[in-house]
Amino acid sequence: MLSIKSVIVLFFSLYFSINIVRADWAGQPAPNCELMLMNDGQSFDWASLEGKVVYLDFWASWCVPCVQSFPFMTQMQRELKGQGLVVIAVNVDEELKDAEGFLSRYPAGFTVVADPNQQCAKHYNVKAMPSSYVIDRKGLIRDVHLGFRRGEAEAFRKVVERILAE
Repeated sequence: MLSIKSVIVLFFSLYFSINIVRADWAGQPAPNCELMLMNDGQSFDWASLEGKVVYLDFWASWCVPCVQSFPFMTQMQRELKGQGLVVIAVNVDEELKDAEGFLSRYPAGFTVVADPNQQCAKHYNVKAMPSSYVIDRKGLIRDVHLGFRRGEAEAFRKVVERILAE
């Protein structure tokens, strides 16, 4: 069992490491990597995102918080698409059937792509599930959010809306 002191040290270590991740990515160009569309197996075309704000979310079928993040992302895609938002969920499961099973239970109202070799996740240095990156219209990463907690969803949506308004 962890002592109170250990829990506090762990909390601050995680808090500061998340902020360091955010600072490291701020203003960096978003890596383009090979991804496959889940619905038809075709290669994903990064050029189709030019001039759009992208909410890029890395997820896995075993990710419990992802169950809650899918409705959030569907709602954002539906409500903010007209302002130029594109939500893309990148699955990192090694077996596509695991992702397909998840999607049959939790449908996605946005583009879902596969990264079965996790090369894209490595390029983005993904550290948690889910990990979300907001990419501005110029292709620069503007914000990174690790994990998904309902209480933080509205604040993160405001970040997306602010970048859309620029």
